Amino acid sequence: MTGTQKRQECLFWVYVAVFIAVIIWLGSLIFSKKQNDVEILRFAHVYEVAHPLHEGALKVAEDVAAQSGGRVQIQVFPASSLGKETALNEALTLGIVDIIYTGTGFAGSSYGPISMTDFPYTLRNLDHWRSYKNSDLFQELSEGYKSATHGNEVAAISYFGTRQMLADRPILTPQDMKNMKIRVPNAPAYVMFPKVVGANPAPIAFSEAYLALQQGVVDGLESPLQVFQAKRFFEVRDHISLTSHIINSTLTIASGKRLEELGEVDRDIVRKNLLSSADWVTEQVELTELEMVNWFKDQGISIHEVDTKPFRDAVLPELSKPGMPFPSDIFARLQAVPDFEIGGEANE
Repeated sequence: MTGTQKRQECLFWVYVAVFIAVIIWLGSLIFSKKQNDVEILRFAHVYEVAHPLHEGALKVAEDVAAQSGGRVQIQVFPASSLGKETALNEALTLGIVDIIYTGTGFAGSSYGPISMTDFPYTLRNLDHWRSYKNSDLFQELSEGYKSATHGNEVAAISYFGTRQMLADRPILTPQDMKNMKIRVPNAPAYVMFPKVVGANPAPIAFSEAYLALQQGVVDGLESPLQVFQAKRFFEVRDHISLTSHIINSTLTIASGKRLEELGEVDRDIVRKNLLSSADWVTEQVELTELEMVNWFKDQGISIHEVDTKPFRDAVLPELSKPGMPFPSDIFARLQAVPDFEIGGEANE
């Protein structure tokens, strides 16, 4: 090796050392728990910056900083910048992040019963969801999750959206779905609905769903209305049937260990704002869904009202069978929760 080559190699390793040092320094800034006596909480999620969930996280950060007099700062990491949802759940357990959003199905990988409402027709409607949110049953399931995860705390629950059917034809009865090929997420809760009514569930990657519809690989898919719009699936299918088969929720999960490291006053401030933000997110998603129906009609998409009882009757027997991630008595308790009525009264 010549002298020039040796100098070049030496210079290369100097650059590498400097690069590593800079990365470590940046990492320490991002992931340190305390800076200049200010508590730093890291809030990570997978949603885009225009989604109400991200706006809600920013609102939490702003309000917590103001109400704590700057003692607690929340750094928000959106759009999977710190990993996909499975990775974020793991990161919370490892103490890499302090607060996350996650679907009940993902939370169910740690504690099965909390995934119950991700299964089809376990919730009757949005009023039933509201009652469940405020019920002793939800509190018990949250405690079960906390115990299973060694202290991670379900700080709040928000409404994510109701899943509907987008297809090349109207879907008004279970018979209409027979032999259809329906794209679904690759999870038992989502596979169940089309399978029970005689359709063929196709767990195709979400990134490939548009092309699968366009090329006729699948006849339709199911998702909340906002997803049909955001991903422009309505360009390749023109019938939306309001089967309302799953009412999705988002849990806000906080590290119990990290919360305990805060003073009592600041801990209460964080918890209070996570709750109020979830309520705000729910309101925004509800408003968006109401606007979506008219928006789709303006695009020339046919919207079909659906009598969901025949679909529900087909699915409900499956939910009480052995092998579900929730016991049958827990499911029975959910069904016994009365619908919520405006003004806070239960509607029997």
